Amino acid sequence: MARFDRYVLSQLFVLFGFFSLVLVSVYWINRAVILFDRLIADGQPASVFLEFTALSLPNVVRLVLPMSAFAASVYVTNRLASESELVVMQATGYSPWRLARPVFIFGLLVGVFMMALTQYLVPTSLEQLRFRENEISGSLSAQLLREGEFVHPSNGVTFYIREITPEGVLKDVFLSDRRNQNRTTTYSSVDGFLVTEASGPKLVMVNGIAQSLRKDNRTLTKTKFTDFSYSISALIDGPGSIFKPLDQRPTYELFLATDAVAAATGKSPGRVLEEAHGRFNQPLLCVVAALIGFSTLLVGGFSRFGVGRQIIGAILLLVLVKLVESIVTDPVRNNTQLWPLVYAQSVFGFAAAAFMLRLAARPRRRRKDASLQEAAV
Repeated sequence: MARFDRYVLSQLFVLFGFFSLVLVSVYWINRAVILFDRLIADGQPASVFLEFTALSLPNVVRLVLPMSAFAASVYVTNRLASESELVVMQATGYSPWRLARPVFIFGLLVGVFMMALTQYLVPTSLEQLRFRENEISGSLSAQLLREGEFVHPSNGVTFYIREITPEGVLKDVFLSDRRNQNRTTTYSSVDGFLVTEASGPKLVMVNGIAQSLRKDNRTLTKTKFTDFSYSISALIDGPGSIFKPLDQRPTYELFLATDAVAAATGKSPGRVLEEAHGRFNQPLLCVVAALIGFSTLLVGGFSRFGVGRQIIGAILLLVLVKLVESIVTDPVRNNTQLWPLVYAQSVFGFAAAAFMLRLAARPRRRRKDASLQEAAV
């Protein structure tokens, strides 16, 4: 690798690390505030907060990598142009295509890291994060039964506990289930216990009464019981839940079992293929972002007034790349045969960068002073 390539790559990676750190910090702070309030309010230790933060970081990094690559490319190109380093390299015979080689290598290396994120780290971390959230929710089932408070864990369900003894006995339990529109059932008991079984957590009530009111014929039924168990697993998702969204499933499963995944998640087969191919398209977007940032600024050449217009043009090109994605989204989701359109935004981005480099490679026509031309004649 030439010394110029190593020099540019070192500059790109330094700025890439800086912008990535800044953008990840912004995303992380916004999420951490909400996450911290929720976990601390539920009585969870700081270690759980740190664990959840670490599990959410891969997805945050995936979001900021293309933006960091673009920002680093623009900043380094602007600095090389302002310090006339690009002018010197062009004077030695380097074409714009040759100057773009270290930027292309930089984009490829960032794309390899993005590939590792999209193919393994992000699905695995999101799956583990959801498992831990469900596990924490399951452990919070006892905390839902708070002394002297009416708790509504689900729509149409109300819990009330007068007192919880040190032995874990729930005193004066009240449970109202109004989820059935035609019938309202109310349970009340002297004592109660919270029991965890393989099928899920259950509330066991002792020495109580159940009242059922049917709204269609307005009849009230009363039943006394010695002990009665009420499953609360329907109110709280346990950690063993088998439902997995698309972003938590491995890529090979999305390709090999498209119809089965679509049926399990309630999504269309086109949406499943969009997710699968999108994991290969996102690394390409890192290369596109870096090349657009470099090639657009290279078109302007050296100017004492800066490259503000070129930077705005590069941002507009990225907006167009995103616009292409929004245009092809609906056709891909509606027709699985149109999955190649997932890569349309990357193809458009590469074409735009190549067009800019071709413009930069053209010899500029120098305007001659009219007065000097007339004097020469």
